[in-house]
Amino acid sequence: GGLDAWILVLDTKGINVWCAAGKGTFSTKELVKRIEETGLKEIVSHRKLIVPQLGATGISAHKVKESSGFTVIYGPVRAPDIPLFLEQGMKTLPEMRRVTFSFKERLQVLPVEFMQGLGKLMYICIAIFLLSGITRNGYALQGKAGLLAVLNVLLAYIAGTVLGPMLLPWLPGRSFSIKGFGAGVIVFIIAFITQTAGNTFLHYGAWFLLITAFSSFLTMNFTGASTYTSISGVKKEMRAAIPFQIAGVVVGMGLWVSSIFTR
Repeated sequence: GGLDAWILVLDTKGINVWCAAGKGTFSTKELVKRIEETGLKEIVSHRKLIVPQLGATGISAHKVKESSGFTVIYGPVRAPDIPLFLEQGMKTLPEMRRVTFSFKERLQVLPVEFMQGLGKLMYICIAIFLLSGITRNGYALQGKAGLLAVLNVLLAYIAGTVLGPMLLPWLPGRSFSIKGFGAGVIVFIIAFITQTAGNTFLHYGAWFLLITAFSSFLTMNFTGASTYTSISGVKKEMRAAIPFQIAGVVVGMGLWVSSIFTR
């Protein structure tokens, strides 16, 4: 039969527990807020909350206890194991704690990362297309040059949101930003071979820096979808990687604009 239980829903902006805990939306603050807003103390007689194991990185049990009086119990990784977890007296069996991040599972979370950035990507593509019209003699829209620039941006986006996560175990480096850089290198090589990246050293340098920096940043965002990183780990990596990513974009844009004036 079914379970006689209450489900306390947290607002994670549509993101699953695994990703939301890494990004900070499935958090101690949000949990305490929901306890207060729902009047949970008046609904249940006990003071126990079962939190998914994959949400543990975002929930501080002792802070929840201090703020609400509820004791946090970390449950199994997967919801189908909850009935057995309760039968075992709220104790997790070893197999309930096992986490995998297979190729298939990585593919399942790709749509979230891919779709989230599409709005901003559109504005970037429009801006890069318009900028391509700058010439030594003034301004004139360059259809082919603009479309090639937009294509490179799209390739960088695919590298960071699709290729990086798909090839995660096989890309060099431990940090997600470095793995994203590797995915960007692969895409740049494709752009170089197909001449999408242009035909001068300025073009090559510009798009190498722009594609790898963009891809590195996007793959780094995937840390929120991984069980291998914590919030503190994510913040540490961001502090180390973002300055290099910004530098790559600034220098890359400088080289790209310089290449425009050589046309």
